Amino acid sequence: MMVNLISDTVTKPTEGMLRAMWAAEVGDDVFREDPTIRHLEEKAAALFGHEAAVFCPSGTMTNQIAIKVHTRPLDEVICDEMSHIFQYEVAGYAFHSGVGVNLIRTENGILNAQQVEAAIKPRYDWLPVSKLVVLENTCNKGGGSIYAIEAIRAIRQMCLRRGLAMHLDGARIFNALVETGDSTTDIGAEFDSISVCLSKGLGAPVGSLLIGSQDFIAEARRVRKVMGGSMRQAGYLAAAGIYALDHHVERLREDHQHAHLLADALQDLDWVAGIRKVETNIVIFDLKGDLMAASVLENLSKKGVKASAFGPQTIRFVTHLDVTRAMIDNAITALRSL
Repeated sequence: MMVNLISDTVTKPTEGMLRAMWAAEVGDDVFREDPTIRHLEEKAAALFGHEAAVFCPSGTMTNQIAIKVHTRPLDEVICDEMSHIFQYEVAGYAFHSGVGVNLIRTENGILNAQQVEAAIKPRYDWLPVSKLVVLENTCNKGGGSIYAIEAIRAIRQMCLRRGLAMHLDGARIFNALVETGDSTTDIGAEFDSISVCLSKGLGAPVGSLLIGSQDFIAEARRVRKVMGGSMRQAGYLAAAGIYALDHHVERLREDHQHAHLLADALQDLDWVAGIRKVETNIVIFDLKGDLMAASVLENLSKKGVKASAFGPQTIRFVTHLDVTRAMIDNAITALRSL
């Protein structure tokens, strides 16, 4: 029995989700005639207290569309150096939007208002214009770290005062919300735009949503088209997203419990140097001495556990709905046998 902890993107649709996909009513979404996509977009917008949403193939696309709509060439985006938009989106901010990034270094990918305000550039001809702040919640490279709502509100108030827009890379926002107890509308009120991924912990096979005002989403649809992201009878995919929002949010707590079990087991291993704070479904740990991640991962794979390297001596585990408690127990046995 292989235990796949590489990412929460490896999930496969559940039987209930497959039935929902099979039964979906579809049409041509380029002509706005797919009722299931319209339902998903309206559902997501209302969930976060915004006017509109647009369904896209990926979270990278929703983030890149947001940057494009919020900025113009020679602007800059302020974000943490661990941010997905900087680390894992192929410098798309430069390719698509002609903007720079202003990176802030933190311990766990969580910014505060003072750091962001200090990063805003003065208006000189030789400097880019600070225009957009992007927060990632939870932060992947930060170990699934969570923003407190008070910290977000402080950043928002500062951005309103200084004239900056705010975008939420909420790829794993529901992982954060089931831990904090904050509502989707609480979070939605603090951002001009929100990206939500359906294909990670929520378990849909494909898709992300970009959420915002009517005017913002109208322009986002044009950018989606030029990026090649408009789809036809994609209601089959949207049906999976609707099912995920209806059935897979609260069960994220189980993934978090599994992550804590893995972290507890790692604490007892003499070859583990340290473990990042575990708040959601991501466990990142460092190795001692000259032990390399590649060799540990190779040995784990032989014992039926897949994971990913997050550096030469760093490994990441990610729990998800396809990982059962029995699988976690098997993974812990494998770790202890190394």
